Amino acid sequence: MAENSRFPFGHNWKKGPDEWDKTIIAVSPYVLKDLVLAPESGPGESEQSTVEQQNFKIRLAHSDERVNHASLLVQRMYSKKGYDVPGMKKMPDRITLMASQNDIVVGTITLGIDSGNGLLADENYKLEVDKLRAENRRVCELTKFAVDQTRGSKRVLAALFHIAYIYGRVLQKQTDVVIEVTPKHAPFYRRMLGFEQMGGERLNSRVNTMGVLLRLEIEYVDKQIERWGGKTEQAHGTRSLYPYFFSKADEVGIAQRLLNGE
Repeated sequence: MAENSRFPFGHNWKKGPDEWDKTIIAVSPYVLKDLVLAPESGPGESEQSTVEQQNFKIRLAHSDERVNHASLLVQRMYSKKGYDVPGMKKMPDRITLMASQNDIVVGTITLGIDSGNGLLADENYKLEVDKLRAENRRVCELTKFAVDQTRGSKRVLAALFHIAYIYGRVLQKQTDVVIEVTPKHAPFYRRMLGFEQMGGERLNSRVNTMGVLLRLEIEYVDKQIERWGGKTEQAHGTRSLYPYFFSKADEVGIAQRLLNGE
């Protein structure tokens, strides 16, 4: 997102991470307005599941109840893979997004902004993250990502990632995003989103399994959304999640709605 002028955010643009979280949580449950996506069928989509065709909503988990719903999904999906995950709770400099269909949570992701409290990635990869900080990079991280694959879809994945991107890049001006994943899942993030490995295998005590650190320069995401966003009809046969992202025009509107609480 190279041009700030595309987003007439006014004085709110200067708010810091703490103030953003307080504003989003405290002002109204509609600061992040429910985004109802009504996918249109395109070439190659005729065999998609019924769930793919259904509408779903992306909400901010602004209340303890919603955070708990997101936490239950994370624990359920991670436990299936043998990972031990503690419950989630609201924290400064973090926002949790959740996707739901018919009031059933089908996906969630949490975005953390680097601040005086640091990042969760500092626990295992502080040297790597400090290197980015020393280069004056602004680093955010993605954690607690889970999607119920019996209900979710690539559209759900893309919507969660894109809304997190809008928060991190458009609203908070971040330059890089990091994520800790298992070595088994790292190829998905490299192939579908363009992440690159930054740190080797280390034990992640939060889930009691081995993980690696991946990094994505958000400028790359800017270019991919510019090229592929909103072009679902071109997604068939591609090994990328970006065709399922919103279009740039939709992104501008979503960003304004997030800021204005319309």
